[in-house]
Amino acid sequence: MTVSYPLIKPKYYKSLLIDLVNFIRRPINEPSIEKSTKHKTYDTIGLFFIKLIFSITVASLLQLVYEPENQTSTSMTDRFGPLALLLVGGLILPIFEEIAFRLSLKFRPLYMALTSGTFTYYIMTKAVFKSRLSIVDDTFWYRVTAGVIMLLIVYAIASKSSIRPALQLFWKTQFKWIYYLSCISFAWLHIFNFELNLINLLLLPILTLPQLFSATIAGYTRIAFGFKYPLLIHMTTNTLFLSLTFLPLN
Repeated sequence: MTVSYPLIKPKYYKSLLIDLVNFIRRPINEPSIEKSTKHKTYDTIGLFFIKLIFSITVASLLQLVYEPENQTSTSMTDRFGPLALLLVGGLILPIFEEIAFRLSLKFRPLYMALTSGTFTYYIMTKAVFKSRLSIVDDTFWYRVTAGVIMLLIVYAIASKSSIRPALQLFWKTQFKWIYYLSCISFAWLHIFNFELNLINLLLLPILTLPQLFSATIAGYTRIAFGFKYPLLIHMTTNTLFLSLTFLPLN
């Protein structure tokens, strides 16, 4: 039976949470083909609301005892005007991060290559050069070159007829661990948003808890609904929080 306006029904959110928890417990690399685009959109919006409530709750509780500065957000607001900030933070970076962490949850040589290339750029930027993803500095072309080289190498290897079937089988049999790894890596790499001191490193699982929850939802919607759905959640979340920085709160 078709449910009208499910987003106003508490039972609907309970159902979404049950589906999400069941997926997290037993990740299955299969799409929800029985759902229409309309219901996939409803579910995506519902999961966005759940994610928003969770993130705000965790952030509020953390602020009561400890509030480290998010250096990435501060850096972006200092470097970009309002429109550029929304373009970079609300559009470009979500596309980049979804390619890096979610695209290749579904195996294809091209997906794997794009993920490898963007992830290499991510690591080179954050861990090697201690820079920012959106900064065009003296290291920018080194980072881009490393990403492109990795993309080409991975695509050449993954496309080989002698290797591709083995990778497909690995994705099918080990998907649970691929999903978990994508969630944890997405969350824990966000520690680079903060100063890398001892306290922040010890609190890493707590500081990155919102990102971990976001990653579980994004991975679920990517598999169940398609790549555009977690991308929509990511862009909406970033745009919303970046827009709050324009408010005269002081």
